[in-house]
Amino acid sequence: MTAGRKNLIVFAVMAISGLFGCAPPAQDRPPLRTVPHVDLQRYLGTWYEIARFPHRFQTGCVETRAVYTLRDDGLIGVHNECRKGSVDGPLKAAEGRARVIDRVTNAKLEVSFFWPFWGDYWIIDLDPDYHWAVVGHPSRKYLWVLCREQTLDAEVLSGIWRRLEQQGYDLSNLIIAQPG
Repeated sequence: MTAGRKNLIVFAVMAISGLFGCAPPAQDRPPLRTVPHVDLQRYLGTWYEIARFPHRFQTGCVETRAVYTLRDDGLIGVHNECRKGSVDGPLKAAEGRARVIDRVTNAKLEVSFFWPFWGDYWIIDLDPDYHWAVVGHPSRKYLWVLCREQTLDAEVLSGIWRRLEQQGYDLSNLIIAQPG
């Protein structure tokens, strides 16, 4: 096991154990902040899931990735896929689309996998080089940490966890992806 992977596991255990602290009650949380600006051309491409909150639609998913492309109609194509149960499990894929809601920052989007339903997709933390990104929801019930590679340095993750807590996220249910 590499040192980076060991560090990732240590931070996963810490996050799951709640050692990073508790989020304030919902009524005491400030509004969720997004990043000041997203260059959508730089954001397009493949992202690997590093961590997420548990959700029914991702139950049993491992090796999750998302691919974002620009569509002819101006929307963003969303292709999500994961392996079910294990790295050798069957591939599960979903096709969707995203639209920019805040054209000033490009940080607030909505995503739809089932018309006519749209869900908030807010970019709340972003590496200046677009190597990693954090996607959240104003309710703080949804969270994804994404990276251009399947692993992310433990020191970078520590900074992300700290900023998420400052934004009022409770990380006690965080699921850390284990790369195959």
